[in-house]
Amino acid sequence: MSNSLYTECISKLIFPLQEKLKKHQSVTIRQAMEESQWWSAEQLKAFQIKRLRTMLEKVGQHVPYYRDTFAKLGFDPRIIQSTNDLQKLPFLTKAVIRAEGDRMKSDIAQGLARFNTGGSSGEPLIFFIGTERVTHDVAAKWRATRWWGVDIGDPEIVVWGSPIELGTQDKLRGLRDRLMRTELMPAFAMNEENLDRFVARIVERRPKMLFGYPSAISHIAGHAQKKGIALDQLGVKVVFCTSERLYDHQRATISQAFGCPVANGYGGRDAGFIAHECPSGNMHLTAEDIIVEIIDEAGNVLPAGSSGEIVVTHLATADFPFIRYRTGDIGTLGTEQCPCGRGLPLLKEIQGRSTDFVIAADGTVMHGLALIYILRDLPGVKAFKVIQESIAQTRVQLVVEPHYREESDQAIVKGFKQRLGDDVDITIEKVAEISPEKSGKYRYIVSHATQSQPN
Repeated sequence: MSNSLYTECISKLIFPLQEKLKKHQSVTIRQAMEESQWWSAEQLKAFQIKRLRTMLEKVGQHVPYYRDTFAKLGFDPRIIQSTNDLQKLPFLTKAVIRAEGDRMKSDIAQGLARFNTGGSSGEPLIFFIGTERVTHDVAAKWRATRWWGVDIGDPEIVVWGSPIELGTQDKLRGLRDRLMRTELMPAFAMNEENLDRFVARIVERRPKMLFGYPSAISHIAGHAQKKGIALDQLGVKVVFCTSERLYDHQRATISQAFGCPVANGYGGRDAGFIAHECPSGNMHLTAEDIIVEIIDEAGNVLPAGSSGEIVVTHLATADFPFIRYRTGDIGTLGTEQCPCGRGLPLLKEIQGRSTDFVIAADGTVMHGLALIYILRDLPGVKAFKVIQESIAQTRVQLVVEPHYREESDQAIVKGFKQRLGDDVDITIEKVAEISPEKSGKYRYIVSHATQSQPN
């Protein structure tokens, strides 16, 4: 069977069958999105208002936190006439989600999946995602993938590091990935041996697309260039980058090495699939699912063209609502029409989402998430920050709650030494709060180490 015929079989038969067995409507939703992406701004706005009204009615009836909030404010979702009516509701923050706990869940929700994220300040966040949200995010990502002339079933290498993905590589998942022609490569350890192996595997596999952290993929690309290994004749059509800020130098390195365009994506497990880059070079909002507001430091909504914090309302989250959710990232809503012709609004100048690498004592370059995963789900950890002062010394700042167990200190030191080296000095500092950077942004990994430093 030819490559194109195999891809068509997977994208039109096998993957839709899998989604049907999961009771997901991602095929139908993606098809609808491929029509609605060409709608006018007025049509998209009307569609958003209708979905917003429906979602808020469900939330007001079935989610205890919002049922009480609506009653206290005298807010009636049925009278919503504009997305501006969202401004009558309070912002949702990680602190609110943590404080309210199960009161954030719908009392009719079924099959919620538990997730966590470190957040931009290192404050652990535990939340839940329902089937509707999963379905819509899959459909939105699928649509964006197809913008670039690739599809589910095309050979793909995913450079990733989340234990959710790496921990589910059982036989069934392995079979599914082989069928879908998706291969996962761990993004954490970037030592010379692993980089050689990653490059060799990419050359052998000849994927149509890569997907993953821009920091990790650019590291692999740079290593191939240093070794004189050509990657630009493999047939890679596009490299999708997400989960971190994509810097210009990373885009240039990746594009030059693979001889293909780089497509940026913006979103997260908490906020959803917010925006994705089209071949014309603009970031389009997933407007059918996502309403984005830009606010100033006082919480005032700013007009398009102004820079401020990105606030997201996800319209497919009635089971565990994300309504006016403060992302902590800075961005600007675009005002122009994209040359591609899609009516989806634009998101510009996205900042934040930057996770540094750290360097182990043996010279291994490691994704900062390798350390974050040790900290972010520990009971009693309210916030954290890791400062790698040098290859030989790392400080961990912790803001802890009363139920924090002192035995966790030992677990942190042990976990860090396993990754950074047994002789590395790990210092734990209990602090009242985590100080922001000079820019005002919070970073949960700051590395001052360089590979030229002595151990």
